[in-house]
Amino acid sequence: MRIIGGQFKGRKFIPPAKNWPTRPTTDFSKEGLFNILNNRIDFESTLMLDLFGGTGNHSYEFISRGCTDVTYVDKFPGCIAFVTKTALDLGIQAHIKIIKSDVFKFLQHNMRRYDYIFAGPPYPLPNLNSIPDEIFKYNTLAEDGLFVLEHNPNHNFKNHPRYQEERNYGTTIFSFFA
Repeated sequence: MRIIGGQFKGRKFIPPAKNWPTRPTTDFSKEGLFNILNNRIDFESTLMLDLFGGTGNHSYEFISRGCTDVTYVDKFPGCIAFVTKTALDLGIQAHIKIIKSDVFKFLQHNMRRYDYIFAGPPYPLPNLNSIPDEIFKYNTLAEDGLFVLEHNPNHNFKNHPRYQEERNYGTTIFSFFA
């Protein structure tokens, strides 16, 4: 895996493969998403929330592009350890707050509002379809903010009241909400 843009462009990071509980976003779909985001987001002034953060892939991309306030949330100790080590290796510890928590519990207790939220949950997560409702129920997205949910074709959010559009990259779909 590699960082595709910004200060750390081309930098590779290799998560441990043994019992790794994540499904990292492919470089192909990540490039497509960031081509869209480059035209919609001022990375330097964005408060970013990375839910089901896994390898930290999206957090690194935002920080690489100048974002100085990233909150990363995942519940798996291996992910937390990997992202903590990678943040140290990249020298970005001051820009990322790493939280070990179940995402749904985090949302219930979180008091901040974020300009950009990315959620890349495991595709078989039983309550994946409830994620947009949880984001809006707890007022987690700032006014004029953007929420992007990564999912596969087994999920459809086109009837959600906050749905804007989707982008399809094979079996990876990004649904946009505002």
